[in-house]
Amino acid sequence: MINMIQNAKAQAAQLTMDAYHRAVSAGTLPQGDVKQAPVEIPKDTTNGDYTTTFALAAAKALGQNPRAIAQALLDNLQLDGTYFDSAAIAGPGFLNFKMNQTWYADVLVAIDTEKETFGTSDTLKGEKIMVEFVSANPTGPMHMGNARGGVLGDTLAAVLSASGADVTREFYVNDAGNQIEKFAKSLEGRYLQILQGEDAVEFSADWYQGGDIRDMAQAYIDANGDGLLTVSEEERREKLAEFGLSVNLPKMKSDLQNYKINYDVWFYESTLYADGFVDETVAALTAAGYTYEQEGALWLHTAKIVADNLRKAGKKEKDIEKLELKDDVLRRANGFYTYFAADIAYHRNKFAVRGYDRVINIWGADHHGHVARIKGAMDVLGLNGTDRLDIVLMQLVKLLRDGEVVRMSKRTGKAISLCDLLEEIPVDAARWFFNAKPDTQMEFDLGLAVREDSENPIYYVEYAHARICSLLRTLAEEGVAVPALSDVDMALLSGDAEQALIKQLSAYCEHIRLAARDYDPSQINRCLVEVAACFHRFYSACRIKGEDVAVAGARLKLADATRQVLRNGLALIGVEAPEKM
Repeated sequence: MINMIQNAKAQAAQLTMDAYHRAVSAGTLPQGDVKQAPVEIPKDTTNGDYTTTFALAAAKALGQNPRAIAQALLDNLQLDGTYFDSAAIAGPGFLNFKMNQTWYADVLVAIDTEKETFGTSDTLKGEKIMVEFVSANPTGPMHMGNARGGVLGDTLAAVLSASGADVTREFYVNDAGNQIEKFAKSLEGRYLQILQGEDAVEFSADWYQGGDIRDMAQAYIDANGDGLLTVSEEERREKLAEFGLSVNLPKMKSDLQNYKINYDVWFYESTLYADGFVDETVAALTAAGYTYEQEGALWLHTAKIVADNLRKAGKKEKDIEKLELKDDVLRRANGFYTYFAADIAYHRNKFAVRGYDRVINIWGADHHGHVARIKGAMDVLGLNGTDRLDIVLMQLVKLLRDGEVVRMSKRTGKAISLCDLLEEIPVDAARWFFNAKPDTQMEFDLGLAVREDSENPIYYVEYAHARICSLLRTLAEEGVAVPALSDVDMALLSGDAEQALIKQLSAYCEHIRLAARDYDPSQINRCLVEVAACFHRFYSACRIKGEDVAVAGARLKLADATRQVLRNGLALIGVEAPEKM
């Protein structure tokens, strides 16, 4: 619950403003229209742990040189009882603050007090958020994009929960529409070919091409025989699709559970039709004046909706024209709704029926053209999709083995699926590596993922945790336990390596905050690697065994705090924290 970085920033900002008001009262500085003091952590902390650019930002409003303003602030600073030992002016007018031992001690107090909850906060308390991710078509095995989206969605949900939000993980099952019709036709074609011969039914380019379709048709025959030869085409396709879904959906759920992903809701597209919600949604769009009929089909004024939103956002008309925006069909001339109509209904259900404050979708980058359209549809339905619907677009995954791109599974000779991947590398390694920054194309090195050395980041982090656990066990066997915080002299943790490690432990809270704000859970990975690096440097520079009892106790307490933060962070991204390696 305690973010010591934010606490220090807030305190430095308040100290600066208090100094400004004192300078005004003393007549050293004029009263002006100045904002709250901005405080940041400088890239180089040699001259200070925190810095404010207040003097630079206020120079124009106060009509004075920034360094003169900074000097007036410095003359009126009162640091007694704060987290700061000193302050100094640098450069054109930066005011730098140096932290004192109280701040470092309070970081360890927070970790010791909060333990498993260290890093969590209530910044998003009261906000109801849905994260929808993977949502793969149930017509075949899940691929690498699903593997990446699964981890990003699951870890983002965990980060948002850690920030106090009420989070729902949802999988949208596309069990209706074109893809299911294609699935049924594909199964039917293979079914007839198996029973009547390859020449009985011409192979169609419109079928799903995977060998899994033929295997499934054979499985149906093995279980049910050839009874579908004598029924209508409609019934045959319905039965085969029903069978296919009954096989694929449990397999998808099982694969995802093996991947440590458990959904709160599996939402079926078919229910939107069964409940009449697609009809109702299209009627609402029509009532709002955004549909029209043409050649027997019902269209949505998508181009107008998106263009209007772009104008509101300040986009220039010539730039809008370059986009060549087009309208979308909602209902075809044959009376069937399009996938887009169902998708609008689905998102309307999230907001209007289930009452989510915010909805986050994890989509592949190839869906970028769909973002403005679905947001715009929510806007015209009065649901404020522009602000409440967020889309995280993730880039492609390239698998590498020995520097070569891998496209086929060694085991099956087919495109690598999630199931294939998890047979080749540990689940934890997959989760770690796929939890990369979503807007960058990633190269997944299969060899690196199983290496047991410092080049493999997950091994490096897990080894740091195991190393601490080993230290604690060894000392426990010698009768030395981790001391209570009240028995630790925090002033003894004043070395560079010790303070660098404490700073990095405090940064864990900030990384969670930024991960939730930016929808970038890879922040946690980066933080844990830095914590591990700081610990290894600390452990090399600062002896514990054989040191003075008080010094050893303080360092042991710091090591145990590091273990706690590593454990918390690994748990947040769904990775084990081994105690032995």
